Amino acid sequence: MRKLKNSELGRLNVEEFKQTAKIPLIVILDNIRSLNNIGSVFRTSDAFIIEKIYLCGITAKPPHKDIHKTALGATDSVDWEYVADTLDLVERLKGEKVKILAIEQAEDSTMLQDFEVEPNQKYAVVFGNEVKGVQQKVVSASDYCVEIPQLGTKHSLNISVSVGVVLWDLFKKMKF
Repeated sequence: MRKLKNSELGRLNVEEFKQTAKIPLIVILDNIRSLNNIGSVFRTSDAFIIEKIYLCGITAKPPHKDIHKTALGATDSVDWEYVADTLDLVERLKGEKVKILAIEQAEDSTMLQDFEVEPNQKYAVVFGNEVKGVQQKVVSASDYCVEIPQLGTKHSLNISVSVGVVLWDLFKKMKF
């Protein structure tokens, strides 16, 4: 086996990415404080051709050198928008028939491996603050609460890891 060079990977350029059909999935970042985590979410969203990222509350916006450090240009390819209040955004998206998934540990949550996607349904996944998680009022307003199974001693995963796990799982289930 030989490692491939970047030039051999056949990746899209930014303009081609903008024109490509996206997976019907939106990422909502609810008060994310780490600029490196934000950049990582952009990069992962680019990899799985996510439709859009919403940056809410204290979540920083591009351009910023620390976001760029981990996004590596994905802030140019992935559509994004800043919305001050996460709950307002969730209510608006629900009005547009988007199903909202809060990624959180909660009573009666659905384990990620058990969550089934509906055909032709657009989803938005909400990821919360590194310490406090998704705001309770946002969890309460969501259509589903989806939990990533964890079997070790720690109580949570880093948000950038959570985004990677969830987006990959939903990408596969949507059979895009």
